[in-house]
Amino acid sequence: QVLLPIRQREAWEFFSTPLNLARITPPDMGFQVLSEDVDRPIQDRMRIAYRVRPLLGIPLKWLTEIRDVQAPFRFTDVQLQGPFSKWEHTHEFIGTPHGVLMKDRVVYRLPFGFLGRWMHAFIVRKRVGAIFDHREIVLKAIFAA
Repeated sequence: QVLLPIRQREAWEFFSTPLNLARITPPDMGFQVLSEDVDRPIQDRMRIAYRVRPLLGIPLKWLTEIRDVQAPFRFTDVQLQGPFSKWEHTHEFIGTPHGVLMKDRVVYRLPFGFLGRWMHAFIVRKRVGAIFDHREIVLKAIFAA
């Protein structure tokens, strides 16, 4: 979670625009939005296709569906196709007297049984953590008071 010195509506406008995801994703992930019409705010059941290079520069297609949109408070993106056997990322925006507390809740599971658990322990957990660490740094720079 990160406290941003902005109003709730500003947070919603930024995070509900899919093209902004590329701005806060580490450059080495080679993140590209493939879908068209993503310069407008998200809505329930909206599908967004991406290309990412999460590990070893190998390109993967990632297809998500937006669910549970409760503007300007929360939404969830759910992976329909991609590197995980399960991925659900809930974005929550809580107004405070000091700005907006942005909370990310990610529930994911890797495929491949034992191999997936090994990859999680030694590679994926650190990589997912680094992605969110990078986002926090970039968001604080974008929304610097």
